Amino acid sequence: MIDSLSTALNLLHTQSPLIHGITNPISIYPCANAILSLGARPIMAEHPEEVRPITQSAQSLFLNLGNITDIRMNSMVYSAEEAHRQGIPFLLDAVGVGCSPLRRAYAQSLLTHYSPHVIKGNYAEIQALAHPDYTASGVDTDPSLSHICVIEAAKQLAIRYRCTLLASGTVDFITDGHCLVQIFNGTPQLGRLTGTGCMLGALCSCFLTVVSPLDAATFACLLLGVAGERAATSQGTGTFALRLMDQLSTLDAETIHLHQRMEVCHLEP
Repeated sequence: MIDSLSTALNLLHTQSPLIHGITNPISIYPCANAILSLGARPIMAEHPEEVRPITQSAQSLFLNLGNITDIRMNSMVYSAEEAHRQGIPFLLDAVGVGCSPLRRAYAQSLLTHYSPHVIKGNYAEIQALAHPDYTASGVDTDPSLSHICVIEAAKQLAIRYRCTLLASGTVDFITDGHCLVQIFNGTPQLGRLTGTGCMLGALCSCFLTVVSPLDAATFACLLLGVAGERAATSQGTGTFALRLMDQLSTLDAETIHLHQRMEVCHLEP
């Protein structure tokens, strides 16, 4: 892993890929900075008349359903369609699909028509995509969901849509339906800072330009988890936010490997 991660980080800094993100205004700033921390270049275009050519020029795309609007919904369809047509890797971050029937139906339509390489969500969002009768409160994860339920839902979705699933939570679960990666790194402080979940999607989108979807999701979770642990502080959330960005922009593969807590196994058919 250390060699692959080191190579990926080096490629991002030398190639500086353009990452097109259509995300909510709450998380634009931290997502853009997360992308910059890896040496990639963010562009957050969302006007319906410009997203097609901008997506064409990008090396990956991420779509985030947080704080959805009519204009952003139209733009995401255009970008997803272009990414699908051009073979550009893209990630769908299913923010809030557990509490919003509108977002759930919209996400299902994107998944059916445009084949994302990675579907990302917290435990509740992954459960909602897999089970139409499931509902959640707000955009927070559901602490009542067992890890077994989340893993099974992620596996079902990965097989159904032929992609990689990233279920983020106290343990991050990543699967392509056959292999399961469990990452135990992280800190509760990440959950008390707005936009860190969205940042994870942005980081994954960067890695999608240089490695497979399964590795991209794994590397993004390891990077954010280890960075969060090393940034953890008793001085407060503002200090943590600054320390987190410092860690994201300076961590190397050797340090991540030293601190990683990860398990990999194969899933039964």
